[in-house]
Amino acid sequence: MKKQNFLISILIINFNNAKFIKRSINSCLRQTYKNFEILIYDDKSTDTSKLELNKYKRNKRIKIFFNKYKKKNVPAFDAMKGYLYLYKKSKGSIICLLDSDDYFHKKKINEIRKIFEGKKNIQFIQNLPSIINNRKIKKKLNKNNPISFWPYLAPESCISFKKNFMRKFLKVNKRLENKYSNIWFGFRMGVYSYYVAKNFYSLDKNLTFYESIGESKKYSFFGRNWMQRRRESFQYLRDISLKRQILNKNLDYLFTNFITNIYKLR
Repeated sequence: MKKQNFLISILIINFNNAKFIKRSINSCLRQTYKNFEILIYDDKSTDTSKLELNKYKRNKRIKIFFNKYKKKNVPAFDAMKGYLYLYKKSKGSIICLLDSDDYFHKKKINEIRKIFEGKKNIQFIQNLPSIINNRKIKKKLNKNNPISFWPYLAPESCISFKKNFMRKFLKVNKRLENKYSNIWFGFRMGVYSYYVAKNFYSLDKNLTFYESIGESKKYSFFGRNWMQRRRESFQYLRDISLKRQILNKNLDYLFTNFITNIYKLR
């Protein structure tokens, strides 16, 4: 049997997902690649999440942390804080993110490991999600059917990266970490990887099951929240790349900016 060298850290953020957290954790425990650790951060849940998490406290693969600090009550910022906390506690050379209402295909981390092992220049991987709703698969996405709102980046649960990538990203993102409340942590890293570091890899396999209920329902197409997120996404790209002129001729941005301003006038 081939020796499994890479320790992979799976970071799970949870807030009031007691009914889903068991499914998420068990999907990690069932992975075909066995050299992994699971770190879980509960962000002051008010449901029965703590009871569910305590069922795993004797599992040596799993470390559970409960937020003891004040929350900002801005979901994107609170989730980013949780992931950063777990990142500092992690020991793996490869990191996979997982929201507590999503779950992994059993071969996910082995597929990720093979890409990182075979493509030394790749630092960041995005796999494709299968969209689910209340445990039923609604559709599988491909490269021509992106889930995200801009620019074709998948949810955080589809993201994996090398630990040294994170060190470089955090230095660049530090000046922006308290800006853009609609921009989630995974999107920030994806934009940096694709447009700045240029070490991005899109894996055309549906290895993550993404729960479509919850926060994502706030962002209906062409609604106020959706357009605001698109606008902030463009602005984040401008600021992370330090190219002030990058959006001047971008028709998508100009249209987004125009619609967002109309919403503000209402």
